Amino acid sequence: MCKVLQLPRSTYYYEAKGRASEDVRTSKVIEIFRSSRQNYGTRKIKVELKKRALIVSRRRIGRIISPYTVPQFKPQKDKCNESVIHNKLNREFDQDEERAVIVNDLTNVRVNQKWNYICLFIDLFNREIAGFSTEPNKDTYLVYRAFSSIHGNLERISSIRTEEMSSKTS
Repeated sequence: MCKVLQLPRSTYYYEAKGRASEDVRTSKVIEIFRSSRQNYGTRKIKVELKKRALIVSRRRIGRIISPYTVPQFKPQKDKCNESVIHNKLNREFDQDEERAVIVNDLTNVRVNQKWNYICLFIDLFNREIAGFSTEPNKDTYLVYRAFSSIHGNLERISSIRTEEMSSKTS
């Protein structure tokens, strides 16, 4: 019959092994999740299970608790320093004059198992670094030192850009 249906013989002799619908681990995961008022995530549930000498992967815990969790929208409040900033550059990254536009980037780098921060000021005319500073702390002093490392008059930069913007709008 298997030859006629072009099926392997192993398919005929295969017996599906019955799985218990809910084993001890699943019930413990649900119990911990409900006792935490449905606040615990996979990491905390895994820690609680480890205390009870049960080992369950976080992926399996996630599959077990997923029907019980409901994604919720959490509105975010505007922070005090986040005001509306106008797009003066308007994606014009290619500049014709040196030091007409200088942009900033603040990033972190791992050095000797510790995080350090780099503040860069880049001239869009030739993509050169106009000023920079590095520190293990991300604070205003980092930005202040980067500003002070820029050689030249920064007032000239802002006046050039203001004149360009006014000539384009008129």
